[in-house]
Amino acid sequence: MTSGTKKQTTRPQMTRAEQETETEANRLIEQIEAALAAVVMRSVDESDSLEAAADRVERAARDLVDGLRELAHERKRASDDN
Repeated sequence: MTSGTKKQTTRPQMTRAEQETETEANRLIEQIEAALAAVVMRSVDESDSLEAAADRVERAARDLVDGLRELAHERKRASDDN
């Protein structure tokens, strides 16, 4: 292999739990970004908007935690099977 040749590696297919966890992590990031936007915006119904943002962040964080735990259990089962 020459120095100009790049070694191409392929990632194995993600499991359902990995895909779901990645999706939940991205959703949490989106909710955090939306919450930050709500912080800088000042409107008449600001407190309602901030409460709603807090609720969405909390739900997304819980969903991510659930996904991470499911993924941890899946990986533990896989390692126990080997």
